Amino acid sequence: MFDVLIKNANLPDGREGIDIAISGGRIAAVGPGIAAEAGETIDATGRLVTPPFVDPHFHMDATLSLGLPRMNVSGTLLEGIALWGELRPTLTREALVERALRYCDLAVSQGLLAIRSHVDTSDPKLVTAEALIEVREAVAPYIDLQLVAFPQDGYYRAEGGVDALNRALDMGLDIVGGIPHFERTMADGAASVAALCRIAAERGLPVDMHCDETDDPMSRHIETLAAETVRFGLKGRVAGSHLTSMHSMDNYYVSKLIPLMAEAEINVIPNPLINIMLQGRHDTYPKRRGMTRVRELMEAGLNVSFGHDCVMDPWYSMGSGDMLEVGHMAIHVAQMAGIEDKRKIFDALTVNSAKTMGLQGYGLEKGCNADLVILQARDPLEALRLKANRLLVMRRGNAIARAAPRVSTLDLAGRPKTVDAADYAPLRPGRG
Repeated sequence: MFDVLIKNANLPDGREGIDIAISGGRIAAVGPGIAAEAGETIDATGRLVTPPFVDPHFHMDATLSLGLPRMNVSGTLLEGIALWGELRPTLTREALVERALRYCDLAVSQGLLAIRSHVDTSDPKLVTAEALIEVREAVAPYIDLQLVAFPQDGYYRAEGGVDALNRALDMGLDIVGGIPHFERTMADGAASVAALCRIAAERGLPVDMHCDETDDPMSRHIETLAAETVRFGLKGRVAGSHLTSMHSMDNYYVSKLIPLMAEAEINVIPNPLINIMLQGRHDTYPKRRGMTRVRELMEAGLNVSFGHDCVMDPWYSMGSGDMLEVGHMAIHVAQMAGIEDKRKIFDALTVNSAKTMGLQGYGLEKGCNADLVILQARDPLEALRLKANRLLVMRRGNAIARAAPRVSTLDLAGRPKTVDAADYAPLRPGRG
């Protein structure tokens, strides 16, 4: 007898009519027609069942702070950083914890059960690190939260930044961060990459750097990050986030750069919502999109995963914790609208991001953790198109969030009484 038996599920890999048996918080069996008793049986009715969404790039210390102490009038990255600098001295541990926990509630409702958050270490008081460590422990039963020691004002540029980052790691932050393009000079940026990779190697930690988040094609710190990754034996443990300067680089240089990144097994984390909002701000027309070269990086075999980055904070006044919204924007900005393109985009919100974060027991195979989401869509393509409703969110076999199907009632003579947008999927070969 199983604890839970989910019947008639569609899986992201295209399998249909699949049953998923759960016992002891893990997936015990996956296949068609599982005949067994269960404490609870759930009929997925041909809906998509997926592993939970994963956000490998977020700023939980800033989330939900929109309007404090004022709005970002220009909408630029630099004003956002300046605004955060004004807000930072007023932060309290209690307020940080409250906002972060509220965001985690929203994340759970969206089927988002793993988040990597950057934690600003530029203030030597490190109240942000104290608060997010508390949050990490509080949400551990339902969210895998990883914390990056992130020198927002520059590892070398900020007074006391070197010491503060090391103390934050001593406190228990999980990952070494950086922001080389925000150092005073290109040389300082390159030196910071080398120093931070050395720290990661000595401490046995991963690396995740904001890297080249600029329209300047000469911002090439990702090249240095790839080289230092190889030098310090960090292959597969390093992520380059944003990489927006690659959008503006000449093609010849990129033809050299991408193989270097592939050799170093760099994990790439574009942030479609933020990149399209903040980049190209100095352009008139034509105006650059600002997101890195997603298609080319995927085709070169690099692991590409998408981050939400911000929700209602000094940099981004929008956001909902919905990773399908992130993927929806990525389809448009990267112009990846083909069937296989969209499957790759969906993977960048789930399995690729899980790989970036090094999550154990993630997936829908036998033996994996029973963490999953039932969506009001029949496949990944429709989930992205609709930004589909989360009907059920499960953690270790326990339902932790539910939502009623999103259905409209009509009052039109001779027309159907109800409309479910998920029923409007186009026919495709082999599908009824």
